[in-house]
Amino acid sequence: NEQLGAFAYSVSHDLQSPLQRVLSFGRLLQEELASVQHGRVQHYLARIIGNAETMTELIEGLLALAQVSQVEVIGATVNLTDMASDILLRLQQDQPQRRVQWTGQPGLAVHGDVRLMRSVLENLLGNAWKFTARKEEATIAVGRSPTSGEYFVRDNGAGFDMAYAGRLFGTFQRLHDAQDFPGTGIGLATVARAVSRQGGSIRAEAAPGQGATFYFTLPAA
Repeated sequence: NEQLGAFAYSVSHDLQSPLQRVLSFGRLLQEELASVQHGRVQHYLARIIGNAETMTELIEGLLALAQVSQVEVIGATVNLTDMASDILLRLQQDQPQRRVQWTGQPGLAVHGDVRLMRSVLENLLGNAWKFTARKEEATIAVGRSPTSGEYFVRDNGAGFDMAYAGRLFGTFQRLHDAQDFPGTGIGLATVARAVSRQGGSIRAEAAPGQGATFYFTLPAA
């Protein structure tokens, strides 16, 4: 497994440089041919650049997954409330036109690895932000269940059919059309790997059009 992980990291890393050159020269060519209005030149260039950008996102996702798999776990107290607030504030600054009501339960803290937990929350909150994009009044909540003790990230977004929940944490698995909600299908696989490496587990509950809640367990701080 370690050799496969190192191989995947090496292949993904070595693909980045030539792919960036394809993107760069494609964009330069697009500028050079900006005045060309006849034929399908611009259409072909847009397809080349679009697919190269998609491949770049996939490679970045694979590198992130490999890093989560290989990083040494260093246990410490992680303040989830502050970390979630920081991530959500950044998302709001990137899209100030969005109306999102988000809340973070005070005093949420776990014993885990700071880097892995940031990866977990960035992916879960990023998904919640993305899948609530079509809601006029979007809501996102981060908290802890008083009964089960599980931590959760909840949203009122697109949700999904629980019949496909088994595919949720697999690599390159998507439950929504890429045209509706873009993504690589690697984020939740990264989350599951990060939580598992810290000795926890993760599950989800959802319904189409009624949002989703992701529950995860980790040792309390």
